[in-house]
Amino acid sequence: MARKPGTPIKAKARRRAKELREEIAYHDHRYYVLDDPVISDAEFDELERELEAIEQRFPDLVTPDSPSHRVGGPPREELGTVRHETPMRSLDSLQDEADVRRFYDRCRRELLRDAVPLVGEPKYDGLSVELVYESGVLQVASTRGDGVVGEDVTENIKTIREVPLRLRRDGGRLPRRVIARGEVYIAIRDFEQFNRRREEAGEKTFANPRNMAAGSLRQLDPRITAARPLRIFFWELAPGSSARPETQWECLQAMRSMGLRVNERATALADLDAAIAWFSEIGAGRDALPYEIDGCVFKVDALADQAALGVKSASPRWAVAWKFAPRQRTTRIVAIEAQVGRTGALTPVAALEPVQIGGVTVANVSLHNQDEVDRKDIRIGDWVLVERAGDVIPHVVQVIADRRTGMERRYRLPDRCPVCGGEAVKPPGEAITRCVNTSCPAQVKERIRHFGSRGAMDIDGLGDKLVDQLVERGLMRDVAGLYDLTVEQLVALERLAEKSAQNLVAAIEASRREVTLGRLLHALGIPGVGRALATELAAHFGSLDALEAASEETLLEMPGIGPTLATSIRAWFADEHNQELLRKLRERGVAPEADASARAGAAAASAGPLAGQTFVVTGTLESMSREQAEEAIRALGGRATGNVSKTTDYLVAGAAPGASKVRGAEKHGTKVIEEKDFLALLGRM
Repeated sequence: MARKPGTPIKAKARRRAKELREEIAYHDHRYYVLDDPVISDAEFDELERELEAIEQRFPDLVTPDSPSHRVGGPPREELGTVRHETPMRSLDSLQDEADVRRFYDRCRRELLRDAVPLVGEPKYDGLSVELVYESGVLQVASTRGDGVVGEDVTENIKTIREVPLRLRRDGGRLPRRVIARGEVYIAIRDFEQFNRRREEAGEKTFANPRNMAAGSLRQLDPRITAARPLRIFFWELAPGSSARPETQWECLQAMRSMGLRVNERATALADLDAAIAWFSEIGAGRDALPYEIDGCVFKVDALADQAALGVKSASPRWAVAWKFAPRQRTTRIVAIEAQVGRTGALTPVAALEPVQIGGVTVANVSLHNQDEVDRKDIRIGDWVLVERAGDVIPHVVQVIADRRTGMERRYRLPDRCPVCGGEAVKPPGEAITRCVNTSCPAQVKERIRHFGSRGAMDIDGLGDKLVDQLVERGLMRDVAGLYDLTVEQLVALERLAEKSAQNLVAAIEASRREVTLGRLLHALGIPGVGRALATELAAHFGSLDALEAASEETLLEMPGIGPTLATSIRAWFADEHNQELLRKLRERGVAPEADASARAGAAAASAGPLAGQTFVVTGTLESMSREQAEEAIRALGGRATGNVSKTTDYLVAGAAPGASKVRGAEKHGTKVIEEKDFLALLGRM
């Protein structure tokens, strides 16, 4: 009988590569997800080396789920975008038990139930992502972005060892399509070790784990991401997934069975009392966790109940984030100095004896204005209580007067600008002291930084230190000077290589071609005109020429603009320095028209539930920035202005509200509301 021919070498290699991929995936799961390895590191490395040798010999045998993708591919020019199949909405943030009870009571009332089962999960301090698997294989990964469109970080996600490139079957049949959402984070210990190594190497360290995680995942070079200690927890099996279970708890178990890492502290809760007890338990053990959290998330368990409760424009009505109380620490003020902003505003900033608050070193804190300094009686040398509102923005809560020694010194903002020496003036009835010299280098630098920022002209590579050099060396006197910069001029600056200079010039040129009128108006820094109002102005007037020619009466006809703001806009365009700036920008080809979509959006907002109502926002809000609050007001048809007048309906007062605005509300009988009441008006409670 003739001998059967031998199996070809490549066929053997294909079978062995398949075995190795499965074996490596199994051990990755045991090590990174279950924390229960069954082989040594040396044995694992040998498996990877064997697979690498096969793939080097037969490159066509490399598959999408090969572990070799985890080392990171070649750099990209830019991150692409991915549209989420269903929006990744943010959660309403609640601060106290009473708010959580109101949420739960609403759910019970609308679902006609005595008790509504919930699922509790830690609220991670990381970066939200969405991963899409087809037939068990990872196809695309994206960041949350604006909730509708995120950035494509597929190659970077593949470098995270806890992310399965192919889902596990676990004895069952894999769903055809899986859309898993989770949070990329960095463990506290990994963060500290990584920062220590960078510090020893003389490199810049990261401020906190969240910033490091976000920056690492958005690298253009996946090899940089691969060198960062990123980890992940999955928390949602999103709509659009095949064979989706009927409850959130079952979704978590399904993801776990497929090899997706789910937090072991996630808990099924029978009712509100169980949820409150669990929240207290998690809070008590918060500092012992290996990762940072800033609260707990509670979701209605049954997906059918979630659908019945529905969603609001920005958040689901079936889930909330219950935030922990802000972290507070005591420290001492060693100095107070005035910083100058782009509008000439002098802001007193306290230099502190550095203190750790929630994993972040806080060394400086804004004191906002002289009225705030006087109201809290803050002095140089004082011991103060500092907190990070929402675990983010540090501010002085109060002075600890009992610790005063008599050596403390009162502080007054100077009457001359600390940068240019020009006159600093505080108009009657206002809280802000301003340098009146529009050519002040500090103002010029801040105007350039604002002009090139992401929400404005979006000029990538225009960093703070570069702006400092451009102004200090006389290469720029205003933002129009950006469009005159050459590669040769930039290469002569410190720490700027030719390739970086070329990229910056290209980014500046792109801003000229691609900018919308709304972005340009925001970039110009017109007082009182944030990004949302800039978009509305662009849609309403259609061109820079039309807005420039508009009278105060014409401006007042537009929803969202009151007398003070109309005067401010008109005064900005009438100023001779601004006229000269606009002339220069036009000469350099920067004068876009409004687009049709912006016009349609403005028309829709004018019929919103807040139409005809005027708001002023003051102080620091915990759930959003002041600009976001004003955008939310305008999106619902309301007016958001900068100063309280007799036409103001509501003053929204956050932490450390402006004293002049509070006095204005008292004078005109304006209703003052706290953040939670404001959120209710927005429909977010």
